[in-house]
Amino acid sequence: MKYLNGNITPDNLKRLSTVELSRLCAEIRRFLIKTVSETGGHLASNLGTVELIVALHRVYSSPRDKFVFDVGHQAYTHKLLTGRLERFNTLREENGLSGFPRPSESEHDAFIGGHSGISVSAALGLAEAMRLSGDKHKVIAVAGDGAFTNGGVYEGLNNAGKSRANILIILNNNEMSISRSAGAVSAYLSRLRATRKYYRAKLNVKGFLGKTQAGEAVKTAISRTKRIVKNVIYQGNLFENLGFKYYGSVDGHNLTELTEVLELAKMIDSPCLIHVKTKKGKGYKPAEHNSGEYHGLDKVKSLRGRETFSEVFGREILALGKNDEKICLISAAMKHATGCNYFNNALPERFFDCGIAESHAVTFACGLAAQGMLPVFAVYSTFSQRCFDRLIHDAAIENLRVVLAIDRAGVVGEDGETHQGVFDVAMLSLIPNFTVFSPASPDELRDCLRRALYEVSGPAAVRYPRGSIPHGRSLRGKIGNDFRLFKKRGNKKLIITYGRTVHRLVGGEADTLQLIKIHPLSDGIIDVIKGYKDVVFVEEGIKRGGVGEFVASELLARGWKGKYAIRAYNGFVPAADTEKQLSLILSADTGENEQT
Repeated sequence: MKYLNGNITPDNLKRLSTVELSRLCAEIRRFLIKTVSETGGHLASNLGTVELIVALHRVYSSPRDKFVFDVGHQAYTHKLLTGRLERFNTLREENGLSGFPRPSESEHDAFIGGHSGISVSAALGLAEAMRLSGDKHKVIAVAGDGAFTNGGVYEGLNNAGKSRANILIILNNNEMSISRSAGAVSAYLSRLRATRKYYRAKLNVKGFLGKTQAGEAVKTAISRTKRIVKNVIYQGNLFENLGFKYYGSVDGHNLTELTEVLELAKMIDSPCLIHVKTKKGKGYKPAEHNSGEYHGLDKVKSLRGRETFSEVFGREILALGKNDEKICLISAAMKHATGCNYFNNALPERFFDCGIAESHAVTFACGLAAQGMLPVFAVYSTFSQRCFDRLIHDAAIENLRVVLAIDRAGVVGEDGETHQGVFDVAMLSLIPNFTVFSPASPDELRDCLRRALYEVSGPAAVRYPRGSIPHGRSLRGKIGNDFRLFKKRGNKKLIITYGRTVHRLVGGEADTLQLIKIHPLSDGIIDVIKGYKDVVFVEEGIKRGGVGEFVASELLARGWKGKYAIRAYNGFVPAADTEKQLSLILSADTGENEQT
């Protein structure tokens, strides 16, 4: 490759011509298609932002100017241009490059970016801190239109627009139309305003008129007339009403247009917003035609013929929904990934996609439940963390019958610290009135979902891992109990676990107690455990606040004299192969009170 090589940096990129930059963009696309197909990762979103990020680095000077990405999975080109080309083949691997921006990875990553809706608030904080310290460089937040379905973006916009911060928000609209065009006149004025020549002329006229009292009056009259005309044409642009100078929409694949509008924004030291339109999967026809399928690629072997937990959930909730008109299904922009597509296709009137707005989804579900419906909210474990306040205040206090279907519970492999599902058990177990199930097999998942809907009188969660159970690892015994004991005669050592780890632990030297309902604990379970002298908790979750800590405290409070150990995660779980992540907790040969 002529342009994308070890010498590419933000500084020498500025010396390339527009033609050379276009060739660089083509090389980046070829590199991303080849590499991400091998490493796994987010392909379509990154193919869509190549020109945008190249233009940003041409106009601005990272790391003095700060880039914040929302969500960070569209920042691969940024990584390639900031010294990480040679290590890019380690993307999402243990000790390799993160799939998201990480300040600990590079000085060019101004803020972490694993979850959506954070960019505007983070950028405003960075910009205000820079202003207070006298730093006149700009902070740029790049947010996809999906992020604009998250309420956190609007909280940030509301505060940023009325600030004095030198901040630029780029709305990367790659799918949905957010700012409505108002015809040819609006489009023409947008193009006219997005030129440096126009902006310089505007400043010159303002300066000239401001020199005399009569000129000041003329300037005020012109300004009032402009606002009236603008309101007619733009029909009250949301972003300008919030206090931003708005420019758009701009062709996100036209380097000349992008450079022009970014140079304009660079001249303005107050809040700006540029509306850029891009094509997800740009330059790769399969991704262009099916950006959902090419949104994220896994570096895994084919699981053809093996049903995933998400698919089991999706088909089961559809079967239940067909027999019960009260069941409603909610997704937060994860319809296909969580198996909700089956329900949506068959029962669309009872399916609701709330966008990337998990907190809203919980309270929306509570509203449905308050009117007698049976809402189920399918959400990744890592994103359920956003719902903590709503689960307490809106669901638990009134004991509403809301069910969380928590997908990707436990470790999830290469996505890294921001996406591991290790906090949901500790979080939900803190909340009064909450019931939590952790099935270990498809049959258990089906049963737990039915119980959560029809046996639990308040809020409930059914948590299950990413992927499927390997062949030959089925559990025998009656389905539907809160726990099962796999016992050998005379054994005094007990392993307590839940979820998929039971498949790896049953059949060893120790007895194994599988918890199916992990909160609250079933009556009599402490008495069962007290019959053992040596207890090991193996938990695919965080140690602090987990099941192991709770059960151990109950045992000690009841006078138990044995010894115990807790094998659980003691901190954030970095990117690695899932089996490697699980190996950290699966060893049962532990000492007293040991933790990982």
